[in-house]
Amino acid sequence: MFLFLGKIDLLIMSTTLPAHLSELPVYKKALEIFVLSRSISSYLNQDLSYLKPDGSEDEHIYFSGDIVQQSVSLAPEIINAEMELCAFKKQKHIASLERMTNALYRNCSRLEKAKSNGKDYLPVLRRELRKFKAIKSHWMLTL
Repeated sequence: MFLFLGKIDLLIMSTTLPAHLSELPVYKKALEIFVLSRSISSYLNQDLSYLKPDGSEDEHIYFSGDIVQQSVSLAPEIINAEMELCAFKKQKHIASLERMTNALYRNCSRLEKAKSNGKDYLPVLRRELRKFKAIKSHWMLTL
């Protein structure tokens, strides 16, 4: 699944985690979503980075960066929620995770309006996000 490792991948993977955290299905799915969103964003940027004839940028290019930024935050929030002892703070991490997931889903919808062949891969990301939500719901019951 990991085609290439970037600085963020190394940061996430080099963090000392208890063994059970790296084996959590919700954590694994978060990493898959990160890799997928980064690949899609890279593909979209090739089409969206050109200036329009009037010299303006395609506004969708920012959404492609947003999906990467939001997806990179999923795994650390899962770690923070798992490691937190205080129930109130744990709920804050879970709420943050929910907001990021919803924002990712909305940005996929926005990117589907872009004029790029890469938008054909966005339904794959949205499907993975739906799976992530289901896994996350089950995981939240175990906290």
